[in-house]
Amino acid sequence: MASEPQQPRSQIKRLPLTKSRKRLSFEKRLRLWLLLTGVPTLVLCWVVIRAQDADTTIQWIVLLVVAASWAFIVSLFIEQITRPLQTLANVVAALREDDYSFRARGARRNDAMGDLAIEINALAGMLQAQRAGALEAMALVERVMSSMQSPVLAFDPDSSLVLVNAAAERALALDAGKALGRTADNLKLAHLVTASDDELLSLGSGQQATRWMVKRAGFRLHGVPHTLVVLSDVSAALREEERLAWERLIRVLGHEINNSLAPIKSIAESLRSRIRSAVQGDQGADFESGLEVIESRAESLNRFLQAYRQLMGLPSPRLEHISLETLLRRVGQLETRLNVSIAGTSDITLHADPDQLQQALINLVRNAAEAALSSDAENDDSPSVEIGWRREGSEVAIAVVDNGHGLTNPGNLFVPFYTTKPTGTGIGLVLAQQIAQAHHGTVELRNRTDGISGCRAELRLPLESTSS
Repeated sequence: MASEPQQPRSQIKRLPLTKSRKRLSFEKRLRLWLLLTGVPTLVLCWVVIRAQDADTTIQWIVLLVVAASWAFIVSLFIEQITRPLQTLANVVAALREDDYSFRARGARRNDAMGDLAIEINALAGMLQAQRAGALEAMALVERVMSSMQSPVLAFDPDSSLVLVNAAAERALALDAGKALGRTADNLKLAHLVTASDDELLSLGSGQQATRWMVKRAGFRLHGVPHTLVVLSDVSAALREEERLAWERLIRVLGHEINNSLAPIKSIAESLRSRIRSAVQGDQGADFESGLEVIESRAESLNRFLQAYRQLMGLPSPRLEHISLETLLRRVGQLETRLNVSIAGTSDITLHADPDQLQQALINLVRNAAEAALSSDAENDDSPSVEIGWRREGSEVAIAVVDNGHGLTNPGNLFVPFYTTKPTGTGIGLVLAQQIAQAHHGTVELRNRTDGISGCRAELRLPLESTSS
């Protein structure tokens, strides 16, 4: 059997739930039907009065009294029906407006209207409990989001930002009030939207670039699919893996080099003493000079290797309260090649390892002095190094500024083995960086921007440092 063609949805006429011209309201229809039920009573009264041969005036008076009485009874009856319905309508309207304080009173069981009122009251209580639970859950989510150290962002299908926590604001330099509602392209975050799960991203530039691992998840908000992006900082883990790799490499190199250096140095020293007595003249001097070079370079290589071993065996800091100004003045006095000026604000008490912190600062000052004293420094033979400090929130920034030639290859500053100095070992800045990281701080070097050639090394430490 073929089905009847369905009427198009756009042509279906729906009756409105409110009053209309073609349909009387519920109250008017109820009142009309109740009044019509009184017509037989009026007719019966009129027949009885006519049978008594009463006066016409009396007949009309009686009929009017009966009609008025019936209309009054109908009004009372309608009021008893509509008043509870109006009360329940007010309760439902309050629920629709998220106001759960209204309740229907006087409800009783085993009564149609009372059962309806009790069920609506129960519905209001359930909705109120659910709303309270939702508000508590939302408050918990907001508290967790604000206290999370990992940046969290959410984007809608149009790649517009709909959620960002405080950690994401700090890490990505965002202002939630201005960023929400803007697209990822406008915020220069398109790489986060297109990044795959577990992908590594590098945010920032230079020496303090941070490595993040991307975690993606999908969720629905009001039925619309959204994308949740969580960033995990893996910089510390990668640095630790890098340190362990260097440590393993140096252990292997140290073992192999030591096995060769020891006999080379011993044989060279023995040959030099025998040649001194056996060979005379210029030829003996040449042999002795060559063996002395071999012995000297073997000794230098051994010191070089021991320095790297010291770097990889840095112990955990032993924290104590120290005066920053006293420490910096002591470090400045240790540099004797030039006068190191001290310029800072009021003294600050740090919770740090004084020996390790002093070693880090000595390395920074030594590098600054060598740069200022170098032959290619453009300082008109007036080398200068200045140490200063300032407090910035919960951190202290210690700056070592020189007027040397500046940085030429900043990308390799913290790479072990790398050095531009003929006698350098390449561990000074690496050691300073490791000491800073052990105190939960950072070291950064950059060229000066005040119109003077030179470098600015900045060591940042928290005022209340804790050991790793």
